[in-house]
Amino acid sequence: MLTAQLIRQRTGDQGTEGQLKIPALGLALFTMELPWRGNASNLSCIPDGTYPCRIRQSQRFGRTYHVMEVAGRSYILMHAGNWAGDSTKGLRTNSHGCILLGLARGVAQGQRAVLSSRPAVRRLVDALGGQEFQLIVSGGFANVA
Repeated sequence: MLTAQLIRQRTGDQGTEGQLKIPALGLALFTMELPWRGNASNLSCIPDGTYPCRIRQSQRFGRTYHVMEVAGRSYILMHAGNWAGDSTKGLRTNSHGCILLGLARGVAQGQRAVLSSRPAVRRLVDALGGQEFQLIVSGGFANVA
């Protein structure tokens, strides 16, 4: 089974930035997740750990990957979107705990974001061709005590 790494690099109220890498496929994408808020549903990124991922047809996001077996959470997808800020602080978000993918990182409407998100999701789905994979999430921002 293929292994992917999500390496978290920076976090704050505007979101948690990282990179998704699948070395066996030569694939690297940027990620944006919610800040760590104790694994609270709809408010937090998921904990560091290892998770199986399967292809899923979402009514809202189309063909994408589902991150499975996240303790205390459900329906965590890798999908298109730009922002993952803390909505309780008035920041924009397209994530309710999911992982947003982008081909670039930047600022959109004054907030940190991933850019070219739909092409990034297509790139992931096309590169994997429906294969399941293991996702290793690390970075130390979201460790479960």
